[in-house]
Amino acid sequence: MNFTRLNQYRIMWVLVFFDLPTETKKDRRQASMFRKHLIQDGFSMFQFSIYMRHCASRENAQVHTKRVKSFLPEHGHVGILNITDKQFGMIELFFGRKETDKPDMPQQLELF
Repeated sequence: MNFTRLNQYRIMWVLVFFDLPTETKKDRRQASMFRKHLIQDGFSMFQFSIYMRHCASRENAQVHTKRVKSFLPEHGHVGILNITDKQFGMIELFFGRKETDKPDMPQQLELF
């Protein structure tokens, strides 16, 4: 069995950062649809304008990055960052001055 298939350097996280206009009804609708598409694609909210998704491989991360690009809103700023699970594991999270727990790691299933 190849144990290197699922390791901290192969598993990826895709983070989507965005700052979208909400001045008009159309802007608010587009921002809402963008968040809805992210959730439908398996992303979860990390902070209000930051969503993240766990991916089993770099190839899987590329699929989801391409999908996010397909539903970008007409206006606003969007950034997409792909990092390894090892890099994500070094994050330090705080609520005020109190350190908090890291987000739960999704369960991995491997089908043969």
